[in-house]
Amino acid sequence: MTDATDALLVAEHVRKTYHTGAEEVEALRDVDLVVREGEFVSIMGPSGSGKTTLLNCCSGLDEIDGGRVMLDGVDLHALSDARRTANRASSMGFIFQAYNLIPVFSAVENAELPLLLAGVDAKEARRRASATLERVGLGARLKHRPAELSGGEQQRVTVARALAGKPRVVWADEPTGALDSETAEQVMQLLRELNADGLTLIVVTHDSGVGRSANREIRMRDGRIVSDDVVAGVVGGAIAPSR
Repeated sequence: MTDATDALLVAEHVRKTYHTGAEEVEALRDVDLVVREGEFVSIMGPSGSGKTTLLNCCSGLDEIDGGRVMLDGVDLHALSDARRTANRASSMGFIFQAYNLIPVFSAVENAELPLLLAGVDAKEARRRASATLERVGLGARLKHRPAELSGGEQQRVTVARALAGKPRVVWADEPTGALDSETAEQVMQLLRELNADGLTLIVVTHDSGVGRSANREIRMRDGRIVSDDVVAGVVGGAIAPSR
């Protein structure tokens, strides 16, 4: 396990069991994880290995059955539901395979929605959403609705939505799963650039190419972390130049 000094995220002995009728499924079995600020971490493993459950438990989306998760010194699972929700809104961004965009909203309206829900002034929310969409290359598409955007552009809107609140960490679950290979590489290049600017990224993926884009690759099997390695040829989240 990585040294916890200067850690942004520390998960200790995290356990999660799902109850399905008479069956119990141990999704996470005494998992430890440390992520430092500015890291780009990929979490890989076969279906059912626990990688998405780990994301959900470490972000506070799901409850845990044991252990603890500290984000920036705050014990997430010791918070009330309301305070945990507020913590996610102020500290985290999320990118999912299903874009989860509101069809009748424009790109800028989708990107500003979490800010409005967090109580940001409407004028400031629009300014920040517009600036973030500009940053991800959609400055000319602010007023377009999801149906008027390509798959890659829709995923860029979700990236902008995740970034607009200036989060400490962004969680991504199969962010390129619905994209063709060329568009997927464009989205991953964007994420590498954002990481190079200091953004902490934790990406769940089954795609080895996406996994190699990170500077640290974690592999899971049967609810446990079985390897945790620095990715060769990657520096600061970007592919190192060949010599």
